[in-house]
Amino acid sequence: MRTIMATGALAVLLLGCAQQAVARPHALQVPRQRSVSLFTKRAAADARPARPARPRSELRALELDVVGRINDQRGARGLKPLRVSRGLTAAATYHSREMGRNGFFEHESLNGAPFWKRIERFYPAGRSSWAVGENIFYESPDTTARRTVHGWMTSAPHRENILSPEWREIGIGAAHFASAKGTFGGGSVTIVTADFGARG
Repeated sequence: MRTIMATGALAVLLLGCAQQAVARPHALQVPRQRSVSLFTKRAAADARPARPARPRSELRALELDVVGRINDQRGARGLKPLRVSRGLTAAATYHSREMGRNGFFEHESLNGAPFWKRIERFYPAGRSSWAVGENIFYESPDTTARRTVHGWMTSAPHRENILSPEWREIGIGAAHFASAKGTFGGGSVTIVTADFGARG
């Protein structure tokens, strides 16, 4: 049985001093989180630890294909392509691995910290503005870049992140586990995190 789930979130931080985060610097807009499940299967937590099962070279190819397909979607609508960011890639990879190892599927980190705090550790704020967004996706037993991007594009919040003209950079992190506990029910799963960013 195939399991698919996706969810998206957005956070904006502008540095300066005012009250409207979008128009003026130095206000923190509380992250707006929106989640949409394409399909999800809940199961009791499995006591076995999750084990990575797919070679890193295959995951890297998946990540690059996701970036290419996202940029194709943007290009078809006259939007600039996103550059791959090492910091955003590190944040996305960390989160995909953390979710698989610990059997959860949320934007928040395992300790409950909001997603933008995790991203900020890897992708620090610029001098005047900083904004990040995130899409997450999983499919059991495995996925492809085509199915991942299609899943996001058929969900309004994820599509909004992909097609936002605000973003300048992207990082994709994919992780595959032969047996992932918790939300993943002990089965094989591939988890993909896309982190979007812009900073000035």
